[in-house]
Amino acid sequence: MSNSFLPTPTRLTYQTSETVIVNHPNLKNKLALPSLATVFFALAFYFALQLAPRPLSEYFLLAPQNWPVALQLTALGLSLSVAFIVVRVVGELVFFLFRKRKGYEAPSLLRDIFSLVAYAAGITIILKSFFPAISFGALLSGSALLGIILGLALQDTLGNLFAGVSLHADKPFQVGDVITVGKWVGTVESITWRAVKLRTFQNHVVMVSNSQVSKESIEVCPRGNANARLVSFGASYTESPVRVTHVVREALREVDNVLRYMTPIVRVRNLGESSIEYEVKYWLDDYARYNDTDALVRQRIWYAFSRAGMHFPYPMLTLNIERRAANGKPPIDGLGIVERLSTVDIFAPLTGEELKLLARSVSKHVFAPGETIIRAGDEGASMFVVHEGRVEVKVVQKGEMRTLGLLHDGDFFGEMALFTGEPRTAHVIAAEETTVLEIGYEAMKHLFDTNPDLVESLGQTIAERRAGLRVNAAVVPNQENGSAGLLASIKRFFKIK
Repeated sequence: MSNSFLPTPTRLTYQTSETVIVNHPNLKNKLALPSLATVFFALAFYFALQLAPRPLSEYFLLAPQNWPVALQLTALGLSLSVAFIVVRVVGELVFFLFRKRKGYEAPSLLRDIFSLVAYAAGITIILKSFFPAISFGALLSGSALLGIILGLALQDTLGNLFAGVSLHADKPFQVGDVITVGKWVGTVESITWRAVKLRTFQNHVVMVSNSQVSKESIEVCPRGNANARLVSFGASYTESPVRVTHVVREALREVDNVLRYMTPIVRVRNLGESSIEYEVKYWLDDYARYNDTDALVRQRIWYAFSRAGMHFPYPMLTLNIERRAANGKPPIDGLGIVERLSTVDIFAPLTGEELKLLARSVSKHVFAPGETIIRAGDEGASMFVVHEGRVEVKVVQKGEMRTLGLLHDGDFFGEMALFTGEPRTAHVIAAEETTVLEIGYEAMKHLFDTNPDLVESLGQTIAERRAGLRVNAAVVPNQENGSAGLLASIKRFFKIK
């Protein structure tokens, strides 16, 4: 297995407060040239009126086509200049309202189309006013052939234009979004009538034609959304998944650009040949910085593993030669097992040697939080000692699951199944990651065969414990009374005469 971290983008919609500033020429710059042209043509119109042979009042009574040529041209220039100012002021007002309503800047292509239509309409109205004899219908019909020629020559350009209009109608992405189109990944800087301008994470500028964008599958990580990332890593089989999950979550708690109000998700992705393969999912505040954030996440995981004494396993093949005990189960590390068994009160009659003998025969099991260790009504011939962790003891009463108690390190359960073969009387469920020691029938049978006197001493100890529990009838069922009856049950179960 490779220990390289493999990032994968995913998405989750969640609104955040982030604003992308798009620079457009301000209104003052837009009006500078038309204003100068208006002043120039106004002065020219004034001087043309002064030189005209008729008084000013008579010209206003005549149609413009009856004015002198100089007066017509200056008036036409003045009208066009004023029309340019009006279109730009109206356009700025329209797109200001658009920004207030939508919350983002209008695309450049939409601005260009609005300006083109408005200019064309204004110029047409003005020319029709000054030159009513012009037939625009005849002009358009006469240019049909020219239109076909231009259409064939500019089919790629027109394709980009209409693809751009389609993109603006569908709105699959906006300026500031991170998108993947074809082989390119970057932040959208602008959308024009010809292409989408991307700035890649290498700070390169890529122009992707609108027609190409409309044909490709597009992956969009929207601006203003909490976009998630997946980073993979491996951990040793000796480390429990619960511990790995806790360590990684704590490591990502203070990582820059990782949203703190969304808890990272750590999950087992695969059980590999040399490691358990995990992936961690976390959400970003600014997705455009995902490369740096992924690197920082990997760094924090490494340091967290180092502090916790955990390591990343190398790809390897390990040959384990396993010695098995007589019961066919692999032996466990006896460190701490004898000490744990010595704290169990029902084993108080056992000598040190007998405890060591019993410790060699126990089986150690690890349960995840929420896993059931035993179920009420199940047959069994073993008992359990809580070595590390906590378990809940539950029974069903009146159709509802009721918790009777919480057992901690050193507590035990299931002893009646071991010594008498009775069915389990309660559910026992791990409340957290828990290690239990299971003591089976064969282990106790061997001790009783070696030292028959243990039957009476253990029977007395168990009877005293059960007497203390009789107040809870849900746990202790009806049975033969007293230690004598219990002793007879133990001897009968273990076939001791």
